[in-house]
Amino acid sequence: MTSPAKLTVALVQQSNSDNAQDNMAKSISAIREAARKGAKLVVLQELHRSLYFCQTENVDVFDLAETIPGPSSNALGELAKELSIVIVASLFEKRATGLYHNTAVVLEQDGSIAGKYRKMHIPDDPGFYEKFYFTPGDIGFEPIQTSVGKLGVLVCWDQWFPEAARLMAMAGAEVLIYPTAIGWDPNDDSAEQTRQKDAWVISQRAHAVANGVPVISCNRVGHESDPSEQSDGISFWGNSFIAGPQGELLAEANNTDEQILVVEIDQKRSENVRRIWPFLRDRRIDHYKDLTKIYRD
Repeated sequence: MTSPAKLTVALVQQSNSDNAQDNMAKSISAIREAARKGAKLVVLQELHRSLYFCQTENVDVFDLAETIPGPSSNALGELAKELSIVIVASLFEKRATGLYHNTAVVLEQDGSIAGKYRKMHIPDDPGFYEKFYFTPGDIGFEPIQTSVGKLGVLVCWDQWFPEAARLMAMAGAEVLIYPTAIGWDPNDDSAEQTRQKDAWVISQRAHAVANGVPVISCNRVGHESDPSEQSDGISFWGNSFIAGPQGELLAEANNTDEQILVVEIDQKRSENVRRIWPFLRDRRIDHYKDLTKIYRD
Protein backbone atom coordinates (compact mmCIF):
# COMPACT_ATOMS: atom_id res chain seq x y z
CA MET A 1 0.00 0.00 0.00
CA THR A 2 1.49 3.33 -1.12
CA SER A 3 1.42 6.13 1.43
CA PRO A 4 0.34 9.62 0.34
CA ALA A 5 3.21 12.05 -0.29
CA LYS A 6 1.43 14.66 1.79
CA LEU A 7 -0.94 13.87 4.63
CA THR A 8 -3.15 16.22 6.63
CA VAL A 9 -3.26 15.07 10.24
CA ALA A 10 -5.15 16.33 13.28
CA LEU A 11 -5.20 15.79 17.01
CA VAL A 12 -7.97 16.55 19.48
CA GLN A 13 -7.00 18.02 22.87
CA GLN A 14 -10.02 17.98 25.16
CA SER A 15 -11.10 18.15 28.80
CA ASN A 16 -13.26 15.41 30.26
CA SER A 17 -16.14 14.96 32.70
CA ASP A 18 -17.54 11.92 34.50
CA ASN A 19 -20.16 11.53 31.74
CA ALA A 20 -18.77 9.06 29.20
CA GLN A 21 -21.55 9.78 26.72
CA ASP A 22 -20.80 13.52 26.76
CA ASN A 23 -17.06 12.88 26.42
CA MET A 24 -17.63 10.65 23.41
CA ALA A 25 -19.97 13.19 21.82
CA LYS A 26 -17.31 15.87 22.30
CA SER A 27 -14.67 13.66 20.64
CA ILE A 28 -16.97 12.88 17.72
CA SER A 29 -17.80 16.55 17.21
CA ALA A 30 -14.09 17.43 17.18
CA ILE A 31 -13.33 14.62 14.72
CA ARG A 32 -15.98 16.01 12.39
CA GLU A 33 -14.45 19.49 12.68
CA ALA A 34 -10.98 18.12 11.94
CA ALA A 35 -12.31 16.29 8.87
CA ARG A 36 -13.99 19.51 7.68
CA LYS A 37 -10.57 21.13 7.87
CA GLY A 38 -9.13 18.43 5.62
CA ALA A 39 -7.67 15.93 8.08
CA LYS A 40 -7.37 12.37 6.81
CA LEU A 41 -5.84 11.07 10.06
CA VAL A 42 -7.29 12.13 13.44
CA VAL A 43 -5.75 11.21 16.81
CA LEU A 44 -7.62 11.29 20.13
CA GLN A 45 -6.06 11.54 23.59
CA GLU A 46 -5.53 8.66 26.01
CA LEU A 47 -8.74 7.24 27.55
CA HIS A 48 -10.84 9.96 25.91
CA ARG A 49 -14.19 8.42 26.99
CA SER A 50 -13.73 9.06 30.71
CA LEU A 51 -11.94 10.92 33.42
CA TYR A 52 -8.42 9.69 34.08
CA PHE A 53 -9.58 7.11 36.62
CA CYS A 54 -6.12 5.87 37.63
CA GLN A 55 -5.76 8.48 40.38
CA THR A 56 -7.25 5.86 42.72
CA GLU A 57 -7.66 2.08 42.87
CA ASN A 58 -11.35 1.20 42.64
CA VAL A 59 -12.72 -2.11 41.34
CA ASP A 60 -15.97 -0.44 40.24
CA VAL A 61 -14.01 1.39 37.55
CA PHE A 62 -13.67 -1.86 35.60
CA ASP A 63 -17.30 -1.28 34.58
CA LEU A 64 -15.95 1.36 32.18
CA ALA A 65 -14.02 -1.23 30.17
CA GLU A 66 -15.39 -2.57 26.89
CA THR A 67 -14.46 -5.11 24.28
CA ILE A 68 -12.79 -4.34 20.96
CA PRO A 69 -14.75 -4.62 18.71
CA GLY A 70 -17.37 -3.04 20.95
CA PRO A 71 -19.67 -0.01 21.23
CA SER A 72 -16.98 2.70 21.01
CA SER A 73 -14.87 1.13 18.28
CA ASN A 74 -18.05 0.40 16.29
CA ALA A 75 -19.25 4.00 16.60
CA LEU A 76 -15.86 5.41 15.64
CA GLY A 77 -15.59 2.93 12.78
CA GLU A 78 -18.90 4.14 11.38
CA LEU A 79 -17.66 7.72 11.71
CA ALA A 80 -14.37 6.90 9.98
CA LYS A 81 -16.31 5.35 7.10
CA GLU A 82 -18.72 8.29 6.86
CA LEU A 83 -15.89 10.83 6.77
CA SER A 84 -13.43 8.64 4.84
CA ILE A 85 -10.68 9.17 7.41
CA VAL A 86 -8.45 7.13 9.72
CA ILE A 87 -9.04 7.53 13.47
CA VAL A 88 -6.70 6.60 16.33
CA ALA A 89 -8.71 6.14 19.53
CA SER A 90 -7.65 5.12 23.05
CA LEU A 91 -9.93 2.72 24.93
CA PHE A 92 -10.08 0.80 28.21
CA GLU A 93 -10.20 -2.70 26.74
CA LYS A 94 -11.91 -5.62 28.43
CA ARG A 95 -10.17 -8.64 26.98
CA ALA A 96 -11.74 -11.09 29.43
CA THR A 97 -13.16 -10.95 32.92
CA GLY A 98 -10.29 -9.82 35.13
CA LEU A 99 -8.04 -9.03 32.14
CA TYR A 100 -7.90 -5.45 30.90
CA HIS A 101 -5.61 -3.36 28.71
CA ASN A 102 -4.96 0.30 27.90
CA THR A 103 -5.45 -0.04 24.16
CA ALA A 104 -5.21 2.22 21.13
CA VAL A 105 -7.37 1.09 18.22
CA VAL A 106 -7.01 2.31 14.64
CA LEU A 107 -10.16 2.63 12.53
CA GLU A 108 -9.69 2.50 8.77
CA GLN A 109 -11.47 4.63 6.15
CA ASP A 110 -13.84 1.77 5.38
CA GLY A 111 -14.86 1.49 9.04
CA SER A 112 -12.87 -1.65 9.75
CA ILE A 113 -10.32 -2.07 12.52
CA ALA A 114 -6.89 -1.73 10.92
CA GLY A 115 -5.18 -2.87 14.11
CA LYS A 116 -4.64 -2.11 17.77
CA TYR A 117 -1.80 -1.53 20.19
CA ARG A 118 -1.86 -2.50 23.86
CA LYS A 119 0.18 -0.19 26.06
CA MET A 120 3.46 -1.89 26.94
CA HIS A 121 4.96 0.31 29.66
CA ILE A 122 2.58 0.62 32.61
CA PRO A 123 3.34 3.26 35.29
CA ASP A 124 2.61 3.03 38.98
CA ASP A 125 3.22 6.40 40.60
CA PRO A 126 1.23 8.63 42.97
CA GLY A 127 -1.89 9.64 41.05
CA PHE A 128 -1.08 7.27 38.16
CA TYR A 129 -1.92 3.81 39.54
CA GLU A 130 -2.17 2.11 36.17
CA LYS A 131 -0.77 -1.27 37.18
CA PHE A 132 -3.98 -1.87 39.17
CA TYR A 133 -6.06 -1.58 36.00
CA PHE A 134 -3.95 -2.55 33.01
CA THR A 135 -2.16 -5.74 32.06
CA PRO A 136 1.00 -4.92 30.05
CA GLY A 137 0.51 -5.33 26.31
CA ASP A 138 1.40 -8.58 24.59
CA ILE A 139 1.17 -7.51 20.94
CA GLY A 140 4.60 -5.90 20.93
CA PHE A 141 5.80 -2.86 19.03
CA GLU A 142 4.18 -3.47 15.67
CA PRO A 143 3.19 -0.61 13.34
CA ILE A 144 -0.32 -0.66 11.92
CA GLN A 145 -0.70 -0.48 8.15
CA THR A 146 -3.43 1.90 7.00
CA SER A 147 -4.52 3.70 3.85
CA VAL A 148 -2.67 6.82 5.07
CA GLY A 149 0.57 5.07 5.95
CA LYS A 150 2.20 2.77 8.49
CA LEU A 151 1.42 4.11 11.94
CA GLY A 152 3.66 3.54 14.96
CA VAL A 153 1.02 3.86 17.67
CA LEU A 154 2.23 3.95 21.28
CA VAL A 155 0.53 5.22 24.47
CA CYS A 156 1.57 7.83 27.06
CA TRP A 157 4.19 6.27 29.40
CA ASP A 158 5.69 4.59 26.31
CA GLN A 159 6.80 8.05 25.19
CA TRP A 160 9.65 8.10 27.73
CA PHE A 161 11.27 4.97 26.27
CA PRO A 162 13.45 5.45 23.16
CA GLU A 163 13.45 1.68 22.65
CA ALA A 164 9.73 1.72 21.84
CA ALA A 165 10.08 4.48 19.26
CA ARG A 166 13.13 2.81 17.72
CA LEU A 167 11.46 -0.59 17.39
CA MET A 168 8.45 0.99 15.69
CA ALA A 169 10.71 2.87 13.27
CA MET A 170 12.75 -0.26 12.60
CA ALA A 171 9.53 -2.00 11.58
CA GLY A 172 8.74 0.73 9.07
CA ALA A 173 6.56 3.16 11.02
CA GLU A 174 6.20 6.38 9.03
CA VAL A 175 4.86 8.42 11.95
CA LEU A 176 4.91 7.95 15.74
CA ILE A 177 1.63 8.58 17.57
CA TYR A 178 1.19 9.03 21.32
CA PRO A 179 -2.30 9.34 22.85
CA THR A 180 -1.48 10.75 26.30
CA ALA A 181 -2.84 11.73 29.72
CA ILE A 182 -0.14 13.55 31.67
CA GLY A 183 -0.26 16.51 34.00
CA TRP A 184 1.05 18.36 37.01
CA ASP A 185 0.57 17.95 40.72
CA PRO A 186 -1.03 21.34 41.50
CA ASN A 187 1.29 21.62 44.52
CA ASP A 188 4.43 21.67 42.39
CA ASP A 189 5.88 25.13 41.92
CA SER A 190 5.92 26.74 38.47
CA ALA A 191 9.61 25.99 37.90
CA GLU A 192 9.10 22.26 38.53
CA GLN A 193 6.00 22.23 36.34
CA THR A 194 7.95 23.84 33.52
CA ARG A 195 10.79 21.31 33.86
CA GLN A 196 8.36 18.40 33.69
CA LYS A 197 6.46 19.70 30.69
CA ASP A 198 9.65 20.62 28.83
CA ALA A 199 11.13 17.17 29.50
CA TRP A 200 7.99 15.59 28.05
CA VAL A 201 8.22 17.66 24.88
CA ILE A 202 11.98 17.22 24.49
CA SER A 203 11.78 13.46 24.91
CA GLN A 204 9.25 13.03 22.12
CA ARG A 205 10.85 15.53 19.77
CA ALA A 206 14.06 13.51 20.27
CA HIS A 207 12.21 10.38 19.08
CA ALA A 208 11.33 12.26 15.89
CA VAL A 209 14.97 13.27 15.39
CA ALA A 210 16.52 9.90 16.23
CA ASN A 211 14.18 8.05 13.89
CA GLY A 212 13.60 10.63 11.16
CA VAL A 213 9.79 10.50 11.39
CA PRO A 214 7.04 12.92 12.46
CA VAL A 215 5.52 12.62 15.94
CA ILE A 216 1.91 13.30 16.93
CA SER A 217 1.42 13.68 20.69
CA CYS A 218 -2.15 14.23 21.92
CA ASN A 219 -2.63 15.10 25.60
CA ARG A 220 -5.72 15.99 27.61
CA VAL A 221 -6.26 19.31 29.33
CA GLY A 222 -8.00 20.61 32.46
CA HIS A 223 -8.04 19.78 36.16
CA GLU A 224 -9.44 16.46 37.37
CA SER A 225 -10.09 15.97 41.08
CA ASP A 226 -8.86 13.00 43.10
CA PRO A 227 -11.99 10.97 43.99
CA SER A 228 -10.33 9.85 47.23
CA GLU A 229 -9.56 13.50 48.18
CA GLN A 230 -6.11 12.38 49.34
CA SER A 231 -4.47 14.74 46.85
CA ASP A 232 -5.33 17.90 44.96
CA GLY A 233 -5.85 15.95 41.75
CA ILE A 234 -4.07 16.40 38.43
CA SER A 235 -3.85 19.47 36.22
CA PHE A 236 -3.41 17.99 32.76
CA TRP A 237 -1.06 20.28 30.90
CA GLY A 238 -2.32 19.92 27.34
CA ASN A 239 0.53 21.18 25.16
CA SER A 240 -0.32 18.61 22.49
CA PHE A 241 1.93 18.96 19.47
CA ILE A 242 2.90 17.70 16.05
CA ALA A 243 6.60 17.60 15.20
CA GLY A 244 8.42 16.96 11.94
CA PRO A 245 11.25 14.45 11.33
CA GLN A 246 13.91 16.86 12.64
CA GLY A 247 11.92 17.51 15.78
CA GLU A 248 10.68 20.84 14.46
CA LEU A 249 7.34 21.91 15.95
CA LEU A 250 4.70 22.10 13.22
CA ALA A 251 1.85 22.90 15.62
CA GLU A 252 1.51 23.17 19.40
CA ALA A 253 -1.53 23.60 21.63
CA ASN A 254 -1.58 25.64 24.83
CA ASN A 255 -1.85 24.41 28.43
CA THR A 256 -5.41 25.48 29.18
CA ASP A 257 -7.83 25.13 26.26
CA GLU A 258 -9.52 22.47 24.23
CA GLN A 259 -7.99 22.64 20.77
CA ILE A 260 -7.88 20.87 17.43
CA LEU A 261 -4.52 21.00 15.69
CA VAL A 262 -4.49 20.37 11.93
CA VAL A 263 -1.24 20.15 9.99
CA GLU A 264 -0.11 18.89 6.59
CA ILE A 265 2.84 16.52 6.88
CA ASP A 266 5.20 16.10 3.92
CA GLN A 267 6.11 12.44 4.09
CA LYS A 268 8.95 12.87 1.59
CA ARG A 269 10.80 15.01 4.14
CA SER A 270 11.38 11.91 6.28
CA GLU A 271 13.25 10.26 3.43
CA ASN A 272 15.29 13.39 2.77
CA VAL A 273 16.15 13.77 6.47
CA ARG A 274 17.22 10.15 6.74
CA ARG A 275 19.53 10.63 3.78
CA ILE A 276 21.44 13.42 5.50
CA TRP A 277 21.18 11.95 9.00
CA PRO A 278 21.45 8.17 8.42
CA PHE A 279 21.18 7.06 12.05
CA LEU A 280 19.75 3.66 11.14
CA ARG A 281 22.76 3.00 8.92
CA ASP A 282 25.27 3.72 11.66
CA ARG A 283 23.73 1.73 14.50
CA ARG A 284 26.27 -0.64 16.08
CA ILE A 285 23.96 -3.54 16.78
CA ASP A 286 26.95 -5.82 17.37
CA HIS A 287 27.58 -3.87 20.60
CA TYR A 288 24.02 -3.38 21.82
CA LYS A 289 23.35 -6.81 23.35
CA ASP A 290 23.33 -5.42 26.90
CA LEU A 291 20.25 -3.37 26.06
CA THR A 292 18.26 -6.53 26.80
CA LYS A 293 19.42 -6.34 30.42
CA ILE A 294 17.59 -4.29 33.05
CA TYR A 295 20.91 -2.81 34.22
CA ARG A 296 24.62 -3.33 33.60
CA ASP A 297 25.86 -4.29 37.08
